[in-house]
Amino acid sequence: MIRIYLIAATSAAVLAVPIIAFAQQGQLGTADEAKAMLLKAAAAVKADRDLALGMFNKGEGGFRDRDLYPFCFRIRDGKQVAGPVSVPIGTDQRTLKDPTTGKEIGQEIYAAAQKAEGQITETSSYMFPKPGTTAPLVAKISFVTRVGDLGCGVGYYK
Repeated sequence: MIRIYLIAATSAAVLAVPIIAFAQQGQLGTADEAKAMLLKAAAAVKADRDLALGMFNKGEGGFRDRDLYPFCFRIRDGKQVAGPVSVPIGTDQRTLKDPTTGKEIGQEIYAAAQKAEGQITETSSYMFPKPGTTAPLVAKISFVTRVGDLGCGVGYYK
């Protein structure tokens, strides 16, 4: 009887590990979800730019999903007009750097938005805090596109 109990306890523990890993996986947005949100954000900007930017900043209308959110900046001067609290409105996107490597990720994101409208570009990986935090820094990749006079993106954490 003791052996049966130990086997049952061991089996339950083994089964719990994949369930926990699966639950943790769902806490992060995926690359496909980030790209889908970017397409949705671009459509919202085209429909009503000011309304869309307001929704992005408030996280309304499905524009804040776990760690996924859109960010936008003006093409003419790189100034942030929507995005995370960690990058205040008015910040020049082009000045953003990966704090761990000094890589000029803002320049890469800005350059991606210079391409033809609707073309989606995937950035290289960079370190960035998750929404609502300043640390720890986590590897992130963003999808970026041009929408009229704006560059917009959505990133996902690896």
